[in-house]
Order: sequence, then C-alpha cells, then structure tokens
Amino acid sequence: MKNLLFTFALLLPILSFSQNQTKPFLNLEDALKITEAAQAKAQSEGWNVVIVILDDGGNLISLRRMDGVQIGSIEVAQAKAKSAVYFKRPTKVFEDLMKAEGGSRIATLPNAVGVEGGLPIFKDGFCIGAIGISGVTSAQDGIIAAAGLASIGQ
Repeated sequence: MKNLLFTFALLLPILSFSQNQTKPFLNLEDALKITEAAQAKAQSEGWNVVIVILDDGGNLISLRRMDGVQIGSIEVAQAKAKSAVYFKRPTKVFEDLMKAEGGSRIATLPNAVGVEGGLPIFKDGFCIGAIGISGVTSAQDGIIAAAGLASIGQ
C-alpha cells in the first residue's frame, strides 16, 4: 500500500501537467464552415470541385464532391490537403519550386504535391489541418481553397 501511494504521489504532477496542456484542433463545425464557403465560391464561378478537409494528422474530416466532378479529383484533393498539412505550407510553394531549376527534386519528397490547391489551416500558431481542392485548374483550385479559409479569418 505504501508503494502504491508513493507511485501515485510521483505520477500526480505528471497527470496534472498533461491535463493543463491544450492544443487547438479543427472541429467538425469549422470544417463544415470552410467547406460551405469553398463550395459557395466554386458555385459562384461555375466550377465543380472536390473539397477535402483533413485534421492535423492527415485524417479525413470532410469530403464534398460537387456534381459532375471526375472521381480522380477525390484522391487529388486528398493528396493536396495531406501535403499541406504534412509540410505546413501551401502546395503552391512546391509547384513554384518545381518550376525552378533543379525543382524536379521536389517530386522525390514523400507526400509533396507540386500542384496548387492545398492550404494548411492554422490556429494559435499550430497547424490544425488542411484544405484540398481539385476539379478545375490549379490556380482556380487555389482561389477556392483561399475562399474556404477566409470564412474562418485566415
């Protein structure tokens, strides 16, 4: 019994410390708000796309495929979002680097997608997820992704 109390006394500071540590996260409400704003932008331009929202681990929170979009865009949108969350930067960065001299090396990085349309989502300095868009040109995908993030003040 004495050993059990001693162990508990040692663990108590660790347990209380871990409970006080909070990291922001992307909830479903915000993911759907971003998705709705992205879809509204796409519809206003007459573009049909796939909209993907991932959490900070690259896990799917939301996927919306607008009518008429090729099914290949589902995986492309997911790959763009995954690249943005894994590297904490827009996929446009990789697209620009690939156009530069020696940029083909970017293609060797695992999960790096060199096509615009993926943006990380930040809150309080933490990357909490990403959006990926696919279905129209990469520049148009980027416009839609930016409109989605604007809905949450990014």
